[in-house]
Amino acid sequence: MGRLDECDLNATLPKGQAEERLAAAQKRLLLLRLVTGGIFDGSGVLGPGVCILFEGWDASGKGGAIKALTTPLDPRHVRVVSIAAPTKDEKRHHFLGRFWPLLPGWGGMTILDRSWYGRVLVERVEGFATPEQWQRAYSEIDSLEQTLTDEGLVLIKFWMHISPDEQLRRFQQRERTPLKRWKLTPEDWRNRERWQDYVLAVEEMLARTDTEVAPWHVIPGNDKRLARVLVLEEVNRRIEEALRANGIAIPDL
Repeated sequence: MGRLDECDLNATLPKGQAEERLAAAQKRLLLLRLVTGGIFDGSGVLGPGVCILFEGWDASGKGGAIKALTTPLDPRHVRVVSIAAPTKDEKRHHFLGRFWPLLPGWGGMTILDRSWYGRVLVERVEGFATPEQWQRAYSEIDSLEQTLTDEGLVLIKFWMHISPDEQLRRFQQRERTPLKRWKLTPEDWRNRERWQDYVLAVEEMLARTDTEVAPWHVIPGNDKRLARVLVLEEVNRRIEEALRANGIAIPDL
């Protein structure tokens, strides 16, 4: 897991190597997804469900990593959910309640663009949750993730990390690009002013919710190519590990 300041944001991957590794990882993911879905050989034997969870700075590359994951897959075989602020009705219930219907069962795959960690990040920093609520949330989240993984779910958690300077460069690039300008909001600019507050929240989140069953993976995102390769390769590693643990053979192509 590690701390944010231990993440090497200067790490890069040459374009040729990145393209080669990404293509290989995407081909591997397609195979693994067909196996977990029980449709590679028509056996119908389901592998464990897979839930890939992304958190990270604004413009840190979450969308690009998600696109890299879904590109090789049939759209029917993966569900992508973008998590927004809870609705008025959802606020009447426990904050974790709205996530249960989104989670995959055996043979399924879900990608969450942001997640229940909003309680200890934006809700903490912006005051949408009381100190008692967000402090209690760490143990509640750990209990949820323990329950899910005990049932066999493969839960893969990524924090996409970039530097403030890189974020500013990407914001300015979005401002200049008409087809990407919609991604940039006044809230994004406002959040930059509270960067250090978010650093404190992220560091505590990583320290308190990095567990053996659901570890965090901090991805250096200044180099987009490297970040996408690292995400794909880690997802493949975790799925392969879970398939073998469940006695499901991975075909050799």
